[in-house]
Amino acid sequence: MMEATGPVAKRILVTGGSGLVGRAIEKVVADGEGRPDEKWIFVSSRDANLTNAAETKALFEQHKPTHVIHLAAMVGGLFKNIRYNLDFWRRNVHINDNVLHTAYETGVQKVVSCLSTCIFPDKTTYPIDESMIHNGPPHSSNFGYSYAKRMIDIQNRGYFEQHGCRFTAVIPTNVFGPHDNFNIEDGHVLPGLIHKVYLAKQTGSALTVWGTGKPRRQFIYSLDLARLFLWVLREYDEVEPIILSVGEEDEVSIREAAEAIVEAMDFRGELVFDTTKADGQFKKTASNAKLRRYLPSFQFTPFKQAVKETCAWFSANYTNARK
Repeated sequence: MMEATGPVAKRILVTGGSGLVGRAIEKVVADGEGRPDEKWIFVSSRDANLTNAAETKALFEQHKPTHVIHLAAMVGGLFKNIRYNLDFWRRNVHINDNVLHTAYETGVQKVVSCLSTCIFPDKTTYPIDESMIHNGPPHSSNFGYSYAKRMIDIQNRGYFEQHGCRFTAVIPTNVFGPHDNFNIEDGHVLPGLIHKVYLAKQTGSALTVWGTGKPRRQFIYSLDLARLFLWVLREYDEVEPIILSVGEEDEVSIREAAEAIVEAMDFRGELVFDTTKADGQFKKTASNAKLRRYLPSFQFTPFKQAVKETCAWFSANYTNARK
């Protein structure tokens, strides 16, 4: 917990505080981006089960937040989503309703929730922007998670129209960085690849990447995203969501991502693409034009540098990180 000195005007509760984005916000705050009038409180599923309304209420009564960054969610990679769409829907809907309604009931001034680019319609034109979220069904592979996340936007609008609440949401593209889920089976593509390269290097075997390597993604480094979260919390006053992403020109293919990891970890073996495995969506290009209107000079960490830092963290923390 970060102790604020002097008068504390803001008590900021971060749900999902032990996850990838929560840890990044904690680091950025600790490294000097926090302000003297802010007290930061990071909580995880060990502190409260947010699918339970009474536990959520008790958590808010204990910490009395004035502001909330809501990151907690049931998440998983492509293959886990395909198997458990109902679970992803129900758990996330319960979590989101409990957090937002408790925030409303306890007079929280602002809530910033975290959505995902997978909520966007599957059949769409690119680049996608914030106005297109509800224009059609999401990809069928993770419809449960996607619809549950979309409903946060509906709920934010409802709390604003009925009660004047400043509840908003951000939509990051593919986030990666230290403290990610590096599980090969149910993690996301980049951390899964980092783990695979690490193991291939240990065993001297070839690196097998699932799919063709052709799909393209915008990756955002968790520490960049954390800095943007602080800006949204302090400065962004719209209820409408905002996409937090690198530009369209910074999109990379899965092959290029794998090659960046290979280079960062000095892997000398063979790179093989298993084309019998599903690729998922070919691209989900998002526009960061709205973000750039607000922050034209924001500097993103170059992709290769961010990959290097993440690989170094994973190698140094392998025993805990691989779980």
